[in-house]
Amino acid sequence: MPTPSPRQPQDLMHLLTRAERLAARRLRSVLDEDGCSLDAWRVLVLLSDGAGHPMTAVAEAVFLPPATLTKLIDHLVDQNLVYRRIDPHDRRRVLAHLTPRGVTYWRRVDREVRARWPVLDDGDDALLRSLLERLARTLDATGACSTL
Repeated sequence: MPTPSPRQPQDLMHLLTRAERLAARRLRSVLDEDGCSLDAWRVLVLLSDGAGHPMTAVAEAVFLPPATLTKLIDHLVDQNLVYRRIDPHDRRRVLAHLTPRGVTYWRRVDREVRARWPVLDDGDDALLRSLLERLARTLDATGACSTL
């Protein structure tokens, strides 16, 4: 029986999917204790830079359709974790920011996530990040479906 080629996309997809699901499960176990969803955590992480982000950029960065993001942001606003403001440079855009309570909440959740996140040894974390970024850039540049 022939040995499968190491370049078979289904093998890579299986590994990526398995790793993503295991990572999400680990992350959810921490976030559930704080009543935070994975999508909410992604939004809080993005907004934690303090810069304020347009809703369209947030939706793109956290992989949510705009309508779903709006509902999530509404929920975070109701919890006093996020607020919206008109962009002073472009009054057609709305920027999302963390409230002071949101900053405190995010810092606490971030500490808990970091404390329970497994660390790869000997620079493997940086290597994995670099390889995943390179894969994402390559797939983006070649078009996801152009070669299928």
